[in-house]
Amino acid sequence: MESDDSTDYYDTWARVYDAEGTPTRDVSYYVDRAVDVGGRVLEVGCGTGRIYLELLRAGVDADGIDLSMGMLDQLRENAAADGLDPNVWQADMRDFTVSDPYDLVIVPFRAFLHNLTIDDQLSALRSLLDATADDGELVLNFYAPDCEFVVENYGTEEVEAVEIDGEQYRVLHRADFEDEVAGIVRGEKVLFDENDDVVVSESYRLKSVTKREFELLLRLVGASSWEVTNFDGDPPTSVTDELVWSISP
Repeated sequence: MESDDSTDYYDTWARVYDAEGTPTRDVSYYVDRAVDVGGRVLEVGCGTGRIYLELLRAGVDADGIDLSMGMLDQLRENAAADGLDPNVWQADMRDFTVSDPYDLVIVPFRAFLHNLTIDDQLSALRSLLDATADDGELVLNFYAPDCEFVVENYGTEEVEAVEIDGEQYRVLHRADFEDEVAGIVRGEKVLFDENDDVVVSESYRLKSVTKREFELLLRLVGASSWEVTNFDGDPPTSVTDELVWSISP
């Protein structure tokens, strides 16, 4: 398995993560899927609880795992503030096991893309499917590679104002290809205080995956069936659609 710097990024960035602007459309999608299942749910890559805590609020019997202990510590802090009782633990999606498979396993917010090699991808899918009950589903999402977006945005800098514990900061974010042939993207984030001093600087890597490439991975791990939609439940028709995969073991 290839070592990745993303764990350091999430450990360090945990206190900043909730202050950043993150997508919210996926929250209602995954909560609705979990409520409809009416059984046990596992969120892989639960982070600080952006989705996981909403599952608990909806009365879902949900557990969570994440590779970053810093993110889990922040999740527990967020849960305590709201009187919630999470059941989460540190684990790597590439090699974790569970004693009792779940009715629904979810991997939101493109977390699968942190698997950088084919071996990592296959190991993760096997672990995820093993954690899914025979009549259950594995659901995950990631973006479709968008050439126009890459041309317009990669190599440029985006700055966002954030407030953390009542103090004002700026987050600078840039992304570019680390390996264009392999499709590995390296992202960097820098947090500046109001005096423009660097508070923290970290990086992470993602492996872009096409629809056809992922279908081949699913065939290799022996998934019995799958469906890909957007968050509206319709077939994706554009690279602006998020690819949402519903997979049966």
